[in-house]
This record gives sequence, C-alpha cells and structure tokens, in this order.
Amino acid sequence: MHHPTAWPLTLYYDGSCPLCAREIRALRRRASPQRLQLVDIDAADFDPASLGFSRSQLQQRLHARFADGQWVSGLDATFWSWCAAGLGRWAAPLRWPLLRPLLELGYRLFCRLRPFLHWLPHPDGAARCRTATCELPDRTGNADRD
Repeated sequence: MHHPTAWPLTLYYDGSCPLCAREIRALRRRASPQRLQLVDIDAADFDPASLGFSRSQLQQRLHARFADGQWVSGLDATFWSWCAAGLGRWAAPLRWPLLRPLLELGYRLFCRLRPFLHWLPHPDGAARCRTATCELPDRTGNADRD
C-alpha cells in the first residue's frame, strides 16, 4: 500500500451525491489545501479525460491521486483523505485486515446503491436537486429559480 510521500492528495468526489457531499463538507472543514485538494467530478467544467478516466469510471468508485501521481481508490481513497484531514485514527479500521473484507463488501454495496440516494437531503440545500436531476449550486448568489 502506498504511503503518502507527496501531499496534497487530490480527492475526486461526486458532488451530486448527498452522502458524499456531507463527508466532503466535513473533510473541507478539517483539511488544509496543502494536504487535501477536493475536485467535484459533477462540476460542469470537470474533464475526466484529462485524468485518463471516463466520468462513469470515476462515479463507480472514489478516486484520489497523490502529488507524485500515485492513485488510490475505494476504501484506500477514503482512508488517505481522512488522514489528510487529520482523522487517521477514525479511519484506521479501514486498514484492519480482519475487518477489511467486510468493509470492502459494504463499500461495493454502497457504490451500487448510491445512484438511488438522490432523494436524501443534500447539504447544499434542496434547491440543488429538482426531480431526479441535480445541479451545482450557483456560487455567485444568483440562484436560477424556475
């Protein structure tokens, strides 16, 4: 397993996912930009091809890349992003050998169910989601209302 030698870690997350957005909000409050960069793959200007991935590949599993180019994904991306935010002791169970297979199974189940969780409250507010389609919040303060 890769040990961080080159911070920051860049975490590629799906901002349209309510549960993911809550975790990112917590990480953003705790992590410095020197340790953790956060990139929303749901942003209109995000280009997954520049990373060598499709949007679909990035949506299927959490991905992160260290400054030295080393990629981690899934539970490892979660573990290292929590470490970058100073929460390594809370993420330590993700590395425990006896618990890891069960957590990996749970993670795979979450990844399959995640697209169906759009109805959950989003931390950016209910205005973000209309019907089953989510849009990024207007960062200028000029909300587009229908």
